[in-house]
Amino acid sequence: MTNSPRLRVGLDLDGSLESLGDSMTDLADALTETGECDLVRFRTLSSRHNSNESRIAFRALWSPLWRRSRGPSLDDLLPPVDVVHVAGLATPPTKKTPLIISVDDLRPLREESRIHQRIAQLQRAAQHGATLVASTVTASHEVQQVLGVKRSQVVVVPPAVPSVSRTSEGRDLVVNITGLAEWFLSLAPELTQFAQSRGVRLVALTSAEVAQRIRLSGLNVTVRARSEARSALAQARVVMHFSDGARFPSFAIAALAAGVPTMARSTAINRELLEGAAALVDSDDQVKTVLEEVWDSDARRAIMIAAGQSRAIDFAPATAARAYAALYRDVVRG
Repeated sequence: MTNSPRLRVGLDLDGSLESLGDSMTDLADALTETGECDLVRFRTLSSRHNSNESRIAFRALWSPLWRRSRGPSLDDLLPPVDVVHVAGLATPPTKKTPLIISVDDLRPLREESRIHQRIAQLQRAAQHGATLVASTVTASHEVQQVLGVKRSQVVVVPPAVPSVSRTSEGRDLVVNITGLAEWFLSLAPELTQFAQSRGVRLVALTSAEVAQRIRLSGLNVTVRARSEARSALAQARVVMHFSDGARFPSFAIAALAAGVPTMARSTAINRELLEGAAALVDSDDQVKTVLEEVWDSDARRAIMIAAGQSRAIDFAPATAARAYAALYRDVVRG
C-alpha cells in the first residue's frame, strides 16, 4: 500500500486473451487488490460483459478507426483517468491522458507474417507519445528495431499469467504447439513411440489448422483445442513447449506453477524466462534423452518442480499488478 494518491487507471479488457483465462481481467482484479488504483474498466472491441465496465458510446463505430490509432479520443469517452492501458488490437488516441500499449504478440511485426497496419498503428501511437510495453527484454529489442522507436519508449513488464491449480498424478505428455507445426510433425513419430512405451497419451494443444494436419498424418496423437489448455494441464506429467518465440510463453509458465516439469526450445526468450526452471533443448537430438530423464528421474522432477513453482511467482497476477502499478506512476509523473 502506498501513501501516494490513488491512480485513476483506464484499463481495456479487450487485450491479451490467453487460452488459460482472460489475462486482462486477472490483471484488473489484481490491480484492484493492490489498493493503489481506482480502475475504469472498458472494452474497445466488444460489448460490456459486466456491470462494473464503463460503456463507450458508439464503440462499434469507433473500433475500426482505433485499429489504426485514429478516431475520437478516449479522453472524451471515458470518465476522467490519469492513465490509459490497452493491450489488444485497438489503440485509441488520447488528447492529454498518457497511453500505455502492451505488445504481447510479435507475429504481426515479423517478416513472415508482417502486418503493415499493425506496424503503422503502433508507430503512429508512439509518435504521439504512447509508451509501449514488451513482455521480455528480448521482445523489447525486436519492438524497437521493427518500429524504429526510441529505447525510452519501450519498457518491459511481463503479463499476468492466470492462476492454475496444482497438478497431481498427471499421466499425459502434453505438447503446446505455437507456430512450430513442422518441428512437431518431424518429432511426432519419436514422441508417439515414447508415449506408447510408457502407456500414456501424447496430447497436442494447437490451432484448428495444425490439428487438421496432425489428424491427416495418421499419428497416434490426441488433439485438443487451445481453449482446453487448463484441463490438459491438469492431466500432464510433462509439458513440452514448442514455440516460435512470438508470444509470451504463458502456458509453459502456468505448467511451472502447476508443478509440472516442463521442456522448451532454447530460444532467446525461453532462456530469459525459463532457464534454471525448465529443461531447455538446443537440438532435436537432445529431445528424447532429456524427455526420458524428466519423465523417469524422481530426483530431477523434484528439483524442476521446486524451481518451476518458485519461478512462476514472478509472473503471477499479483506480481504483474505491482509492476504495472509502478509503471503507471512513472508514466503519469512523465
